[in-house]
Amino acid sequence: MTAATKKTVLLVLRHSPYGSGLAKAALDAALASAAFDQSVDLLFMGDAVLQLQPDQDSHPLGMKTIGRQLASLPLYDINHVYVDAQAAARYNMDLSKAPLQTRPLGGHDMHQLMVGYDHLLGF
Repeated sequence: MTAATKKTVLLVLRHSPYGSGLAKAALDAALASAAFDQSVDLLFMGDAVLQLQPDQDSHPLGMKTIGRQLASLPLYDINHVYVDAQAAARYNMDLSKAPLQTRPLGGHDMHQLMVGYDHLLGF
């Protein structure tokens, strides 16, 4: 697929990492889209910013730690990760310690970001 026909996909994540299967489903969708040569970016909003907490330990829940999976996304050319700055501040998060590099955005910037994609997938 040429760059001219390559579709852009923004996955909008809104749910906490372990309360349901949506965080894992979003990662699966991101990887599947990237495997089919789509340009994939992520936007973490609301409670989804908790997925970016460093040093998570989900083993007591019987689940894989999502931070490790997130850290592997650049291997699949998923390099643009955006974060709802207000939600990150609400949870007092230090995004410099997130498992992958992120860019915080305000409300207007998030809207501008969303309108620039061919496809939006919400989780």
